[in-house]
Amino acid sequence: MIWRLVLSAAAGVVLSCGPVAAQVADTGPVKVGVLTDLSGYLSSALGPGTVDAARMAAEDFGGKLLGRPIEIISADHQNKPDIGGTIARRWIDQENVQVFTGMGNSSVALAVHSLVREKNRIGLYVSAATTLLTGKECSPNGIHWGHDTFMFGNAVPNGLLKAGVDTWYLLAADYAFGRSMADEMKKVIEARGGKVVGTSYHPQGTADFSSFLLSAQASGAKAIAILNAGNDTVNAIKQSREFAITEGGKRLVVGMLLVSDAFALGTKAAQGIEFSTVFYWDMNPEASVWSRRFFERNKSMPTEAHAGVYSAVSHYLKSAQSAKTTETNAVLAKMREMPVNDFYSKNLKVREDNRLMRPAYIAQIKTPQTQREPWDLYNITTTIAPDDAFRSLAESDCSMVLKKN
Repeated sequence: MIWRLVLSAAAGVVLSCGPVAAQVADTGPVKVGVLTDLSGYLSSALGPGTVDAARMAAEDFGGKLLGRPIEIISADHQNKPDIGGTIARRWIDQENVQVFTGMGNSSVALAVHSLVREKNRIGLYVSAATTLLTGKECSPNGIHWGHDTFMFGNAVPNGLLKAGVDTWYLLAADYAFGRSMADEMKKVIEARGGKVVGTSYHPQGTADFSSFLLSAQASGAKAIAILNAGNDTVNAIKQSREFAITEGGKRLVVGMLLVSDAFALGTKAAQGIEFSTVFYWDMNPEASVWSRRFFERNKSMPTEAHAGVYSAVSHYLKSAQSAKTTETNAVLAKMREMPVNDFYSKNLKVREDNRLMRPAYIAQIKTPQTQREPWDLYNITTTIAPDDAFRSLAESDCSMVLKKN
């Protein structure tokens, strides 16, 4: 088996001026490129664990595809789309990388998404959440594998609105992911008779949320939704406790809370917080077994980003094996044709807009009294069917869907 880790810094990345690489021939190593945040605010949720999840998928497959070694290469996109796009272009032109996964950051994912379409490669977007990937920017070459902002904006507000929580304040990150999630949540709230009484946007990496939280508290909203990710989520929740927001009777809702964030907060600080997810490490016996393997290697339980990369890379390898080639169009056809099956995906299908249709779950952080072990953090309270979790095709603005209709 061949594993190679490539770490890129801004100073070391240059735009390739060489000729456009031809479609990868069925010779030499099969290269899977993992672009992820290895050093920034998402690194605890993504980071080296994302790379190791891809490596585990290759190992479990046997280390070879069609007699060729599988090579996992990786780089730090630093949450900058220009850096992510430049790395991806160099990987195609100089490294003959066939498939890209990871991303995490929506802006980076969109930059790579455009490139894989141009170069006819494959993008498997696991933890990037923008709905543009299966909406206006949809592409035959890119499959959205995990959560998205429609799911985050739809799942928890739906239930709370039915319970009479009808006024909301949205605190969102000021980049593609946060703005998309705020837009989706506002649509859901207003469509169901609720009202968004205020919205604030903060820069990523914000250390002090006090002014945003004071505005939210003063708004009179019954629920405050924190719509960001990684360390920003952890810091916003910690500071919300300092202002006793929930003690004042308001509901604190988090758009995306990964298990690494919940662990960093602890059940005392995070207890009762409601959120949606597509994966939890102890959701079933198979997931628990795989997750404990991951823990032995990485000393933390996997986030949905880690599980999703394993799932996506595994399905790619199975599909290429079935197609008996790594040629892009043949593999993509097999990926859409074959059901996705792994430790947390059961007979899932890729829809016409290249959205992988999987169930979503509403979860709540446990109390310290009900926690059995350090990573025992979630109660899964509700399962949401795929057709209810994600935007319907009737609402789609994906060109592949519109052409079909």
